[in-house]
Amino acid sequence: MKAVVCTAYGPPEVLRLKEVESPRLRRNGVCIRIYATAVTASDCLVRGLKFGGWRRPIFRAVFGVRAPRRILGMIVSGEVESVGRNVTAFTPGDHVFGMDGFRAGTYAERVCWSAHAALTTKPANLTFEEAAAIPYGGLLASYFIRRLNVREGQRVLIYGASGAIGTSAVQLARHLGAEVTGVCSAANLDLVRSLGAASVIDYTKDDFTAAGPFDVIFDAVGRRKSAQAMANAAKALAPRGTQMSVDDSFPRTRTSDLVSLKQLAESGELRPVIDRTYALDQIVEAHRYVDQGHKKGNVIISLQ
Repeated sequence: MKAVVCTAYGPPEVLRLKEVESPRLRRNGVCIRIYATAVTASDCLVRGLKFGGWRRPIFRAVFGVRAPRRILGMIVSGEVESVGRNVTAFTPGDHVFGMDGFRAGTYAERVCWSAHAALTTKPANLTFEEAAAIPYGGLLASYFIRRLNVREGQRVLIYGASGAIGTSAVQLARHLGAEVTGVCSAANLDLVRSLGAASVIDYTKDDFTAAGPFDVIFDAVGRRKSAQAMANAAKALAPRGTQMSVDDSFPRTRTSDLVSLKQLAESGELRPVIDRTYALDQIVEAHRYVDQGHKKGNVIISLQ
């Protein structure tokens, strides 16, 4: 099968499209023909080994010393081709989508994952590409929205509201009944407003702390980019308010969250946001674009 191999840690050019052996199906596994996947910020961090201090040797030990041992890509949207003999939750022909950051392997024509991964049937009203735009941002946003205990009537500020995590967080917080303020660039103000934000702030012109107080402040970007902007965020918090960054915890994905995201997508409460779509042989260009740090929502790889 065709797959993208990461030949070393480094810039997007270390990615190569090659012929590799198809993955082996195990008794508790599901083999999926991939029709779409996503290039996530996490993929780019691993590819470039963009971790400092003590994290760098740990990630080398986990992923590989000189290059990642495994095929990258953590998002799947496709069709079940076969299942292991112990699997009853899925059958060949099922259209599925999901995420597995540990097994990865979705920059390829096929992947074999455990049936216990965050995997479920695809929203019936979405294309495979649209479905691939939900798991990464949706599952991470679900985790942090739960940790922050977002609820009806709260004032919630989401910094980085136009990214993969941010666009999902805006919609999930709005669904819970919160009043959402999104912070993004001027080019994305209309997008964030269309997702349900009650107000939007252009971070290049205005200080969001002046718009407080907020019950919840969620940094959906991460400290590598937001450190300066978030330095004074605490002064915008209401008494007993809560602040959190995506860097503050390692998200644990739940299949139950994915099922909820599917239901919200089918009801129209959650809209996938796709910036650009590339073919598998354009993976280098896709990574270059994501590395720029200005994508809106998700960058999708279509294998159909």
